[in-house]
Amino acid sequence: MTVAIHPSVDQGLKPAAPGFSGGTLVCQCTSNPVKVQIDSQVLHNHACGCTKCWKPAGALFSVVGVVPRDKLKVTDNANKLKIVDEKAAIQRHACSSCGVHLFGRIENTQHAFYGLDFIHAELSPQGGWAPAGFAAFVSSIIESGANPQNMGAVRSRLKEIGLEPYDCLNPPLMDALATHAAKLSGVLKA
Repeated sequence: MTVAIHPSVDQGLKPAAPGFSGGTLVCQCTSNPVKVQIDSQVLHNHACGCTKCWKPAGALFSVVGVVPRDKLKVTDNANKLKIVDEKAAIQRHACSSCGVHLFGRIENTQHAFYGLDFIHAELSPQGGWAPAGFAAFVSSIIESGANPQNMGAVRSRLKEIGLEPYDCLNPPLMDALATHAAKLSGVLKA
């Protein structure tokens, strides 16, 4: 039995379209959907096992990446957006009707990822987005109800798809977080 990870990666990873520069994210409402214009390719796209990210029904993981904050604009039905958890580091803006997370924003100017908005490119009807490049917070799927005895099969399936599994972020992003913290503390000079 093949382990299903997420509909956008289960059939393999599609390469990014050369020169692709964005599209529109659309919530799942059949009338008056929220629409968000993205004027950038998604960066650091990855499968995420955390319990905070939005996942389609039946998926073990979400697929989420980032875009520069100034490249995201809500164009339709912004009044339907509500922040899921205002105390969370990433304030996820979800449609109050269908529950889909359209984007997540970090408001803390001291956070290493301030200026980047988290998106689910799968919500776009346009093709050409960068594929997931790794899997993060893999063990966290247990907190969502995944059977701990199946974790070996989950990690094997992720590797088979081409997504290296981590129980945090990938090394370059962890290095960026540590570098930012070291600069804030004065250990490293800016």
